[in-house]
Amino acid sequence: MAVRIKVFAALLPMVLLAGGCSDSGSPANMATQSQNDSAAASVSAPAADEKLVVAFGDSLYAGYQLEQNQGFAPVLEQALKAKGVAVRVQNAGVSGDTTAAGLQRLAFTLDGQPRKPDLVVLGLGGNDMLRGLSPDETRANLDAILTELDKRGIETVMTGMLASPNMGPDYARDFNAIFPALAKKHAALLYPFFLDGVVGHRELILADGIHPNDEGVKIIVGHVAPVIAKALTD
Repeated sequence: MAVRIKVFAALLPMVLLAGGCSDSGSPANMATQSQNDSAAASVSAPAADEKLVVAFGDSLYAGYQLEQNQGFAPVLEQALKAKGVAVRVQNAGVSGDTTAAGLQRLAFTLDGQPRKPDLVVLGLGGNDMLRGLSPDETRANLDAILTELDKRGIETVMTGMLASPNMGPDYARDFNAIFPALAKKHAALLYPFFLDGVVGHRELILADGIHPNDEGVKIIVGHVAPVIAKALTD
C-alpha cells in the first residue's frame, strides 16, 4: 500500500490536470453531466433471470474517453457473465462528480431504473480529494448516499480512493479513513483502491495520467469483479 501511495504522489501534477479538465462547474461539463444523467435513466430492463447492478460513480466509472463498450460498467458485465453470473450492469458514472453531486442525483438515478437494483457499486470521492474538499464533507455525503441505499434495501459495494500525500498527512489520514469506516458502518463490501494495479503504469492509462485506458479497465475489472460476484451470489 505504501508503494502505491508514493506512486500516486509522484503523479499528482497530472492528476490535478485531469481534475481541472473535469471541472463539474464548467458549462461544457454540466452539459455532459446532463447527457450522462439522461442516459443513466434510460436503461433497458434486464431479463427476468438477470441481476441489476448500477455502477454509480464519476469519470472512472463513466468510461472517460473510451468507446461505449470499453468502460468499467460494460467490461464488468462481461466479466461477471464469464463467471456465470446473469447480470445487467448499468453505467451511472458522471464525469466530474463530487460526492455532493452524486448525492443530489442519487434518487433520480435509482428511480429511473426499470426495477430496484440488486446491487449498487459506489465509486465517488476522488474529485473531492482533487479539489481539497473537507474529508468531513466527503464522509457526510457518502454516509448519506449509503443511508439512502440502506433505506431502499439495496446492497452496496464501495470502491475506495486514496488521497495523495501531497495533500498533507492530516488530510490523507482523514480522507483514507472514510471508506473503511463507512463500509463497516453500513455493512458494505469494500475494494480499497479502485486504481490499484493501474496507477504508475503508463501503458494502462490515458495521456491525462490518471484515467485508465481500455487495457487499464480490464485490469481494474479483473480485481473488482470477484468482489461484485461475491456480493451477488452470497
